[in-house]
Amino acid sequence: IINGELNPGDKIPTEAELSESMGVGRNSVREAIKVLEAYGVVHIKRAEGTFVSQEYDSKMIYPVLYGIILQKDSTKQIVELRKVIDVGLLQLAVDKLKSRELEKSQMEAIEHAMEELANADTPQVKNLFEADVQFHMAIVGITENVMLQSICNYVDKITRRSRMATIDQIFEAGEAENFLDMHRRIVKLLQDRDAAGIYATVEEHYQYWAKVKGE
Repeated sequence: IINGELNPGDKIPTEAELSESMGVGRNSVREAIKVLEAYGVVHIKRAEGTFVSQEYDSKMIYPVLYGIILQKDSTKQIVELRKVIDVGLLQLAVDKLKSRELEKSQMEAIEHAMEELANADTPQVKNLFEADVQFHMAIVGITENVMLQSICNYVDKITRRSRMATIDQIFEAGEAENFLDMHRRIVKLLQDRDAAGIYATVEEHYQYWAKVKGE
């Protein structure tokens, strides 16, 4: 598949044919196909055979990202991964917005919800985290890129604990307003199509998270 010998939609050889051509037992071939099916690379049609998937499946992303979790110093690596994603994400969003207006919108509504939560007498960290996720996923929505949506959704899941700890730390330090202001600056960056300001904005956005240890 990687070499282009099999293309999306192609039927792959039978277990017997693969076993013979690769010089391995049929059980090994059968287990390999199960793994590929679990990753969404192939799918099995009853009475027809096994075919290379023609559509993107979010399951294809999971093994790669899960491997990062298993690495030493995974928190630092995940922060770096998310920063790289966000820089590219905002760049793509700005590019998309050059041909259309930023609607009044989902992001302004989410920003308003975050302010309401932050100004409550007893702000709930869990609620703020969910609002933060919605805020960033709204930006992903601007890109209209399904792969990015899957990656960002998965990264949100594996970073939940450290991000909630970060939000808690922000409130304990009395810096909730700065946290909200960073989100306002992201909205302004998109409204102004300010591609030049993306890197500095993302760096500032992650200044607290980078200090939180443990994942």
